[in-house]
Amino acid sequence: MILAGDIGGTKTFLALFDEEKKGTPAVHQAVFPSHHYPDLNGVLKEFLSRRPVSIQRAAFGVAGPVVQGRCETTNLPWIVDAAGLAREFEIASVVLLNDLEATAYGTLVLTENDFFVLNPGAATEKVSSETGTRGNRAIISAGTGLGEVVLFWNGSRHQPSASEGGHCDFAPCNPLQIALLEYLWKDYPTISYERILSGPGLFNIYRFLRDTGQGDEPPWLSERLAMEDPPAVISEVALAGGADLCVNALDLFVSVYGAEAGNLALKALATGGIYVGGGIAPKILQKLRDGTFMKAFVDKGRFSEMMTQIPVRIILNEKAALLGAAEYASSHR
Repeated sequence: MILAGDIGGTKTFLALFDEEKKGTPAVHQAVFPSHHYPDLNGVLKEFLSRRPVSIQRAAFGVAGPVVQGRCETTNLPWIVDAAGLAREFEIASVVLLNDLEATAYGTLVLTENDFFVLNPGAATEKVSSETGTRGNRAIISAGTGLGEVVLFWNGSRHQPSASEGGHCDFAPCNPLQIALLEYLWKDYPTISYERILSGPGLFNIYRFLRDTGQGDEPPWLSERLAMEDPPAVISEVALAGGADLCVNALDLFVSVYGAEAGNLALKALATGGIYVGGGIAPKILQKLRDGTFMKAFVDKGRFSEMMTQIPVRIILNEKAALLGAAEYASSHR
């Protein structure tokens, strides 16, 4: 049996797969609120107590940098150690992947129905994947944090390469974004893209607009923000065309998202496509489709024409990283 996991700052997805039946659905899976547990070991103990089995291999996509089989998670107070997990749970092989690296492997096994095409681009040379093309690809993924990964085309297949690109310095593109940068400097010594392109980042944008007098916060909205999850409230109200503060916050969020996706496409020369993952994108698909994202994506001066030729797809399957971890464990014996 193969054990696969997607270890995120908000949720932990775990699943068991029959290694003799590659490509079939999980035989058992569950999702856990990550912050309710002191470490991954606690989650695994609860999960495996429900379905005691013999596990030959395990792979986990973890939100954080993986160095020599060990990861200090970025948005959780966890230390995940592959060797320690192998000993405690008697698993012959345990591998840790960066969560975006796992997502990258996931995109190699997803089907066309798992994507929404935001920009068809001009890449036409198909490879074995139903939705795949030759040339480098890259993934940008906003959720609890911001992840980025490149899939290099080696002439026969795509090879994922992990990064911590979400922690690069934010580069504002206009006076409004410069003002946002200056506002955030009051709270943080350095402003990475993750401070803006994440769930907490959307709330940072909202606070900036509110606190700099660019809209009024109605009492009903103040109450909801105090009682509920602020990013979820902001995006819900924005998509419904409610309070202007929310509408403008989501608009700025998506504009910065498109610009950084374009930056990543340039750095990777991602002629094979940009994939937008994470938990936020499917929830704001309505906004991503209105042109704001693509306008910022292609706005690269002398390279704007080239940018229009790059395919852009939204990953709709929330289990992409989980499936990618399972694929890695199955194919790397």
